[in-house]
Amino acid sequence: MKNQITNALSDFFFEYETPRQVLVRNRRVGVVCRLIQLGVLAYIIGWVFIYEKGYQSTDTAVSSVFTKMKGVGYTNVSGSERVWDVADYVFPPQGDSSFVVMTNYIITEGQKMGTCPELKGKHNCKSNADCEGGSFKRTGHGQMTGVCVESTKTCEVLAWCPVEDDHDIPDPPLLMSAENYTLFIKNSVTFPLFGVTRSNLVEGIDADYIGKCLHDPKKAPLCPIFRLGDIVKLSGFSFETIAKVGGAIGIVVDWTCNLDVDVKHCKPQYNFHGLYGNPDETDKARASVGYNFRYAKHYMENGTQKRTLLKVFGIRFDIIVQSLARKFDIIPTLTAIGSGVGIFGVATVVCDLVLLYLLPKREFYKNMKFKYTDTHAQDPDSEAGSTETEVSKK
Repeated sequence: MKNQITNALSDFFFEYETPRQVLVRNRRVGVVCRLIQLGVLAYIIGWVFIYEKGYQSTDTAVSSVFTKMKGVGYTNVSGSERVWDVADYVFPPQGDSSFVVMTNYIITEGQKMGTCPELKGKHNCKSNADCEGGSFKRTGHGQMTGVCVESTKTCEVLAWCPVEDDHDIPDPPLLMSAENYTLFIKNSVTFPLFGVTRSNLVEGIDADYIGKCLHDPKKAPLCPIFRLGDIVKLSGFSFETIAKVGGAIGIVVDWTCNLDVDVKHCKPQYNFHGLYGNPDETDKARASVGYNFRYAKHYMENGTQKRTLLKVFGIRFDIIVQSLARKFDIIPTLTAIGSGVGIFGVATVVCDLVLLYLLPKREFYKNMKFKYTDTHAQDPDSEAGSTETEVSKK
């Protein structure tokens, strides 16, 4: 028993096995093998290394964005003139990466808490029985008092009076001047894995350049100052159409960087996409078109609390940062090479199937590939020392 264990260990540590190679001179099989190998080689070089850049490791960025709007608007509604500046038409005013620029509005001034009739079409009634006191309706403006107002044939409500009438949206939009407002975007990104930090104010963009540049995809692609009308146009919308009822536009700042070259070549690209609304102007067939919200300015007048209500139609801008940095790394390189070498084995498997099962001389090739040895009562000094019939493969 001890000798058997010793021999087994000795065979394990001090013997080496190698497969037997059979050279097959067959043109068809040889061509198939080389074509498969060339295909695998093209896949490794073309797809893995060139297209997918399998020799590089990747990282995404941690980013921050802040914005600043500039521009002044003017309106003259029923002889009431007003100038609108950034504090009036940007919501919220803090310079976030998502904000709204007002382009149209419906204003209801001098509202105070009290009772008044609902709008026609909201809560129509014929008698007080149609107005359930103390109840609310989802589309109403307040709490019903149980009174049907004869002059309007609508229910009386406890609400901010007079109630807002938003049936008629101003057309053309009141703040068409928003087309010429400008947006300044400042964005910084950090790739933690590579320890690289970049800003969209890249080399060559200084205070003098910013003071006179305006973004243009061809002439000034790196300028961080954008005209709102150009943004809307590049996203595929008509400014007048989207300004009337509002919409949403995405500004994508794309950082795709190859850090194997000088870091100064890591620069942003700006893309613009319509996120809500229809550039083909077919939205008339849809419900809840556009983008709007309400906000109120409260004040006191003769001891009475009042408010000015604005229904704001505007363009919502969402600034989205996309990032992907690549840099050479030996580990993914070796992994890609190793997997490619393994795929080369496909050629051997396919050619073996052709040789052993498809060609007319398949029995001949089977005899050449496999060695059959009958070891019953075999001489101890012969090549095979087993007492069983074995089939040893290549």
